[in-house]
Amino acid sequence: MNELTATMKATMTAPMSAPATPKDARRALLARADILLVMRPAQPGATPSPGQPGAASSYLQPLPDVFLAMLAEGQVLAFNGHVDLGTGIGTALAQIVAEELSIDMTRVRTVLGHTESAPNQGPTIASATIQISAIPLRKAAAQAREHLLALAAQVLQAEAGALVLDDGQIRVRAEPARSVSYWSLLAGHRIELLLDAGDVPLKPASQYTIVGKSAPRVDIARKVRAEALYVHDVRVPGMLHGRVVRPPYPGRDGGDFVGTSLIAVDRASVAHIPGIVAVVVEGDFVGVIAEREEQAQRAMRALSVQWKPVAPLAPMDDLEARLRALPATRRELVRQGDTAHALGAGQSLEATYVWPYQLHASIGPSCAVADLRDDGLTVWSGTQNPHVMRIDLARLCDLDEGRIEVVRMEAAGCYGRNCADDVVLDAALLSRAVGRPVRVQLTREQEHAWEPKGAAQLMDVRGSIDAQGALAAYEFATRYPSNDAPALALLLTGKIPATPRVLEMGDRTAVPPYAYPNTLVVCDDVAPIVRAGWLRGVSALPNSFAHDCFIDELAQLAGRDPLAYRLAHLPDERACDLLRAVAARANWQRGARGSRGQVAADGLLHGRGIAYARYIHSKFPGFGAAWSAWVIDITVDPRDGTLAVTSIVVGQDTGLMVNPAGVRHQIHGNVLQSLSRVLKETVRFGAQGATSLEWGAYPILRFTEVPPIEIVLIDRPDQPPLGAGESASVPSAAALANALFDATGLRLRQPPFTPETIFAALQGNA
Repeated sequence: MNELTATMKATMTAPMSAPATPKDARRALLARADILLVMRPAQPGATPSPGQPGAASSYLQPLPDVFLAMLAEGQVLAFNGHVDLGTGIGTALAQIVAEELSIDMTRVRTVLGHTESAPNQGPTIASATIQISAIPLRKAAAQAREHLLALAAQVLQAEAGALVLDDGQIRVRAEPARSVSYWSLLAGHRIELLLDAGDVPLKPASQYTIVGKSAPRVDIARKVRAEALYVHDVRVPGMLHGRVVRPPYPGRDGGDFVGTSLIAVDRASVAHIPGIVAVVVEGDFVGVIAEREEQAQRAMRALSVQWKPVAPLAPMDDLEARLRALPATRRELVRQGDTAHALGAGQSLEATYVWPYQLHASIGPSCAVADLRDDGLTVWSGTQNPHVMRIDLARLCDLDEGRIEVVRMEAAGCYGRNCADDVVLDAALLSRAVGRPVRVQLTREQEHAWEPKGAAQLMDVRGSIDAQGALAAYEFATRYPSNDAPALALLLTGKIPATPRVLEMGDRTAVPPYAYPNTLVVCDDVAPIVRAGWLRGVSALPNSFAHDCFIDELAQLAGRDPLAYRLAHLPDERACDLLRAVAARANWQRGARGSRGQVAADGLLHGRGIAYARYIHSKFPGFGAAWSAWVIDITVDPRDGTLAVTSIVVGQDTGLMVNPAGVRHQIHGNVLQSLSRVLKETVRFGAQGATSLEWGAYPILRFTEVPPIEIVLIDRPDQPPLGAGESASVPSAAALANALFDATGLRLRQPPFTPETIFAALQGNA
């Protein structure tokens, strides 16, 4: 086994985990013999659509993008530009490749996100990996199979249709002794194929033996063995340790004070600490570097820094009023019929729903290692956006993108933008200052304070039913104060202006799934109040919260069963099938009612809620990921407002499920995170900025609070696979709010639904 193969094999055994991947890995792969490569010509850098996250780049990778490499020693390397965030995509991508090549899955090693090896396929967001970015890889595998089958037909002097495949062995069906393998066909040969953009013959689903079957995760074994595979574990020769001192405006990234508030740093205040290497100051960026980690921690806390007074943040206690007062640019998304007339002609309702600021709440604070030398910059990072982050690093360090390598490592989960990108730029600045590799890890307080928050959101709804109780009109307006949270070091050093820009990201799932004959949907685009980015479900979860709470209210107004009412107005048959399946599993009883405020014999209030959504994302009108539906059962203790979830049935239609076990894992994760967000989570702010700086101030769901969860998977192997990473979160809040109404008889429209909030509502003080 040659050096390249050995290196790649070590790396691929646990995707994204090996800091030893050589900078010239792609070049070495392109130079070797005994290989089949499926590639596409060099592509320009990522240029996001207007209103979408990410920076533009004109960088042209000088080498072609490799999607698939088959090695003569019986190994296949599969390259994808997205990364595994704990979602198991490394496993699913290996299944896809193994299926198309008809080889054992253990032969496939996935290379994810590494900028020197994997193609630039943009940030890992919007549940798009399996649904979209896996398509070129699948086609590459199918193209390689067809090419090798054609070669085998020549060698075996048989028709291609007479050949059968088994783990890379190609046999003549009628004469099994006549055979040749993929690997022997590659011996002594170098084959280069350009990725075919046309109709590559793909294996039909009826012939699948790997895709659609549950497979064990390829990344779990090393985690169980506690091997060093996270970015926090990276150690490189000569590495120093850095810490940063953040400005006194936590979580605020817009205003003329950003990058201009530092008065002085007293370096002498840390001179007594052993091991201090440097104190680095640039604009409002302040960092310390030491030989040992505990020395850097001590210096960070001891460093005397003087700041200018900062204008206070406008009060955030009345979040609805704060959001409503923001200057906005209105975008009309849908106008159908005459809503004004229909609202006046029937029974009407109106409601306002308010979503709080929330944290990604990553259990591990962000960490990175950077090594900036004369020959370029290498960083080890837990980013979701390796290729996009390279643009920010180039801007910060005044480097050509081609001199920057991002080695993507596993890190604490986030499902959105935490501080993983920020800490990489911190490390790069500190490494540049001393010419040695520097490891930087944030504190818990810094992570909570500065991560781009999941944005607050305000939804105003008006709707009506006609004389027969059918849906008649729906007016919906949503506002979502977020942008793409530019990398913090760029702002603190003045590389980019701290001028908040408006990003059109409030329109995810803004159009209701139900058939209202008269509809008006608008999005009020607003600039961020505080540093905010995307969090699982982006604006879709709050929008769907409003949609599916409001149809519950209309069903009550019409005197109809909530499930039957949805089915009567839901034109999507796959959605109806899913709702029926979930309701059947949950033993939904038509017309049944919960306590509605009347205490049961056990002293509790009992309620059940239902909700449905399909996550529609990306630039409006966007496209759909998986369908999802919830039925949730709860109890409420009227003495103190304590809510307990007693059972959840969650269903999902993901189309073809590459790895059903992986889909189940994702649904479980969605349910737990969503429950935590809806029941507990909200960021508090003071005059300076965020004040929820530790777990006591920002509680999350505990293991003891995990309810029984039953999952219903709709098997549709004949349909394309759809994004599964976020969909099950989207109906969560509405289902729980609807269950709260069924238990208490009260409509609560602003999460989190804490015991204090519920008790105040029961006492008439909400």
